[in-house]
Amino acid sequence: MIRNATVLAALLAAPGLAAQTAEPPRIEKPLGATLDASLGYAEKEFVPALEAMPESKFAFVPTAGEFKGVRDVAAQARHVGAVNYWVGSAILGEKPPVDVGKGDGPAALKDKAEVLAYLKGSYEYVHRALQSITDRNALVAVKSPFGQGDTSRVALANILLAHTMDHYGQVVVYLRMNGIVPPASR
Repeated sequence: MIRNATVLAALLAAPGLAAQTAEPPRIEKPLGATLDASLGYAEKEFVPALEAMPESKFAFVPTAGEFKGVRDVAAQARHVGAVNYWVGSAILGEKPPVDVGKGDGPAALKDKAEVLAYLKGSYEYVHRALQSITDRNALVAVKSPFGQGDTSRVALANILLAHTMDHYGQVVVYLRMNGIVPPASR
C-alpha cells in the first residue's frame, strides 16, 4: 500500500517537475524589432497630434496658468526630434547626422512642414538605431548622450519611448486648449 502511494505521488508530481524545468515559450521576434515596434506605437500618436495642429498655431504657448518658459508646439516637435537623433546616434555609436542644437534642434525651423520633416527624419533614423539592438549588444555599455557616463542600448530605447509620450501629453493639452480633439481620441 505504501509502495503504491509512493508511486502514485511520484506520477502526480512528475508533470509539475517537468513544467518547472521546461523552457517557457519565447517570442521569436528580435529584441531590436520589439523595441522599435514599441516606439512606433508612440510615434503613431505623437506625429498625427502635431499634424492636427494648424500651421497658425505652431507658435502656440499656453498663457493662462503656470506655463512660463514652456516650449511652443514647434519647439516640442524639434526637441523630440533632436533627442531622437541624439539617442539614436548613441545607440549606433556615431555622431548625430543633423543639427541637434543643445537638445532643441535647429531654432531656425519654425514652419510646420520643416519642423515635421525634421521630426519624421528623426524617427526614420532612430528606427534604424533600434533595429540594430540585439541580444548580444543590448546591455553593452555605450556613452550616454546626456553626459552621465555609460548606459545601455536598452536603457536608451526606454528613454525614447517615455520621452515621446511625455511630449505627446503636452501636445494633447495644447490641442485641446485650441479646441482640437487629438486624432487618437477621435
